[in-house]
Amino acid sequence: MMKELDLSRSVFELVKDHPELQEILAELGFSEIKKPAMLNSVAKVMTIPKGAKMKGISMEKIVMTLIQKGFTLSGAMPASVNAPEAQAAAPAQGSSRTEQLKAYLRRLGAGEDLESVRADFVKAFGDVEASEIMKAEQELMREGTPITEVQKLCDVHSALFHGATREEKLANAEKEVMASVQRAKELAAKKDYGSKKELAAALIAVPGHPLHTLTRENENLEVWLQQAKEKLAAGEDFGELLGKIRGLSVHYAKKGDLLYPLLKVRYEVSGPSDVMWTVDDEIRDELGALAKSNGHDAVWTERVQAVLKRAEEMIYKEQNILFPICAVNFSEDEWYGIYRDAKDYADCLGVEGERWEEAEKQSVPAPRPVEGEIVMPGGHMTVEQLTALLNTIPLELTFVDADNINRFFNEGPKVFKRPGMAIDREVFSCHPPKIEPMVRAIIDDFRNDRRDSVPVWMEKNGRTFLVTYMAVRDRERRYLGTVEVVQDMEFAKAHFCGR
Repeated sequence: MMKELDLSRSVFELVKDHPELQEILAELGFSEIKKPAMLNSVAKVMTIPKGAKMKGISMEKIVMTLIQKGFTLSGAMPASVNAPEAQAAAPAQGSSRTEQLKAYLRRLGAGEDLESVRADFVKAFGDVEASEIMKAEQELMREGTPITEVQKLCDVHSALFHGATREEKLANAEKEVMASVQRAKELAAKKDYGSKKELAAALIAVPGHPLHTLTRENENLEVWLQQAKEKLAAGEDFGELLGKIRGLSVHYAKKGDLLYPLLKVRYEVSGPSDVMWTVDDEIRDELGALAKSNGHDAVWTERVQAVLKRAEEMIYKEQNILFPICAVNFSEDEWYGIYRDAKDYADCLGVEGERWEEAEKQSVPAPRPVEGEIVMPGGHMTVEQLTALLNTIPLELTFVDADNINRFFNEGPKVFKRPGMAIDREVFSCHPPKIEPMVRAIIDDFRNDRRDSVPVWMEKNGRTFLVTYMAVRDRERRYLGTVEVVQDMEFAKAHFCGR
């Protein structure tokens, strides 16, 4: 469920009602909010908009962050995010397509009947690209569209694209997608695409391509949503089916991690993506809340019907808006990267990830480092950054190379002392005679690929520790050395035992 946030109230009141807001505001630049003295004094008379003005923090950034974090905003807004009065008049003759579209969106935002706006829209536009709708929405947001309307923009797409009823819109969308797929199969070989939808369909037709996988997930989800609605109407239990539908959380996570940020950062397609992300979170959270609810009364049934409808509409928006925009913007290398990263996510919605042969043939591009940095497959850092990172991790780390030589200890106080003079010495010289045979046996097992890790639990100075020895191997599983990790486990005892 969405959380209400009235920006007319003081920061103190808002944080009291929503404790998680304190950390969010601190990350946005209100660092003093974490100081109890400030929270209990200035924050009692300060609102977020006033604070933003004093600190010189972009209110637009604050607003979009709060929306992404699941808040519904209301109350007094600063001028930078207040909208001019919605214009109900029809677009002026001769205005640009974007200005026309903005006028239709304003009319919808002002509460004008959908069919009235649609009738004028159809007269002026025989067809409209998703990118045009997105551009119009983004301009409205920059001009100061009210926040409550920003959160509705995602639903405006459907209103302008297809027929009068939701069923008609979904049916038309499905027919268009299938027709586009058929055309795309014929065009894919010569890379001759007539439209963004055909380009998207061409990518969807490629086995293993991210859009292919996401579309297959949507196809299964759509079937399950229909089955759930039928069972709900018949008064039948559909708890198991609801559990399967909740698998959309992984589907939405892939969009949120792999598609939205790339659109926003590299291609400046931010507004619609931000709004869709919020809707994703609302659907996921509502399904979770409904699944946990014990009382299946009339209110529960109404909520289920509403969230199933929203999930169904999101399928349409993905296939006809989000995916075509991604298709026309993302490069082949970016799709390869998305494919590789998507492997880290669990299979969902009954779809197993397929192998994309073209992507598998591509080598992983090396990061582009700044001079003097250390380059690794996961990125690049300066020696100073890497050292600080290793010292910040709450573990005692020791690395012994393939020749059994101590090569690295992270810094800081240690339960098991690691004198600097031990570096470049054989590891066995650092252990008492009674322990040396065990250390040799463990390393021998690692070297000969008989084991990958050995955990050892122990008590020291009245505290519980977990010491884990792990084999360090390269991609071909060649033995490079052993890492010893020492972790104080008192925090786990306190958490699970309530101490």
